[in-house]
Amino acid sequence: MIVGQTSTFAIESEITQAFAKPSLLALGFFVIHIMGRCYGVKSPGATMLANSFDEVGRRISGRGNHKAPFSQAAAADIATAFTSAVYLEHGDNDTYFEMSEVRFTEITNANRLVWAPDGDEAFDDGSYVLQFDVDGRVRLVAFNRPSSLVDPASVQEAWLAADVFYDILSQWRERFTAEWESRPKHS
Repeated sequence: MIVGQTSTFAIESEITQAFAKPSLLALGFFVIHIMGRCYGVKSPGATMLANSFDEVGRRISGRGNHKAPFSQAAAADIATAFTSAVYLEHGDNDTYFEMSEVRFTEITNANRLVWAPDGDEAFDDGSYVLQFDVDGRVRLVAFNRPSSLVDPASVQEAWLAADVFYDILSQWRERFTAEWESRPKHS
């Protein structure tokens, strides 16, 4: 199932096997398309889908709160700063967009800027998707980090009207729920 336009922004998922247990929901895959590029593992048994389902719900309920003072910086600069601050060793005086590493990380975590990875195996390919709510619009910055550094060729960004973005998320949750409910459940 695909909701949205893969050439701009879409969520794609597939249920391979449905489960009655809410902490599992289903086995399958969940990927995010941004500007024609797919982020996530697109394989029938890639992940259990409860985390991705729950994270989309958190994105919807947190509408308007995914903010950062660096939300309009160049996408490659955001990807590099995020990777450096979160994953690489850095010095005590390192700054990211004129903020200390501690402050940059606090803003990133407190405002739930990281959509993917969402805590499960769906993004074990090294994909990252960051979300920013900016004045009635949503900016998505996506990239792959196959090693310790960002792959510059993988960096993509999309700007969407907030209503369009959040409508796609809501539609995906509704369609996923309907598909899950229609499937026989394994225990």
